[in-house]
Amino acid sequence: MTESIQIRNFNFLNDYPEVLKLWENAGDGIHLHRSDENDEILKKLDRDPDLFLIAESRGRIIGAVMGAFDGRRGMVYHLAVAYSHRRRRLGRLLMEELEKRLRSKGCIRCYLMVAPENLEAASFYEDAGWSKLDLYVFGKDITE
Repeated sequence: MTESIQIRNFNFLNDYPEVLKLWENAGDGIHLHRSDENDEILKKLDRDPDLFLIAESRGRIIGAVMGAFDGRRGMVYHLAVAYSHRRRRLGRLLMEELEKRLRSKGCIRCYLMVAPENLEAASFYEDAGWSKLDLYVFGKDITE
């Protein structure tokens, strides 16, 4: 990459609208739900704000990844890179920084989910050393 890229912590007030647009335009791989709305993102930031990272160039957000650590395992949510900056190692840079931060918290194992139809993302993660697990993923909304 020849342009200057800064990786920094997400700032809710300044970044949320632009990150939401990035997620909405990332393609079929990112499925947005109620947990991605304002109040839910604020709850996430109370827990581990240093695990929500932004890649920025020339004042524009061009990538983002949201991670979490529950004290035992890590989780990766919503890695997205703007179409204009894909295939330039930006996704890899974001993931490497997130993994570094997770390790510094004592995390020894991390998970992420990829939609079965998102073969590009599956290939990206496999190339980065992630292994496909033979698991079912279940979900349930537990609010009324």
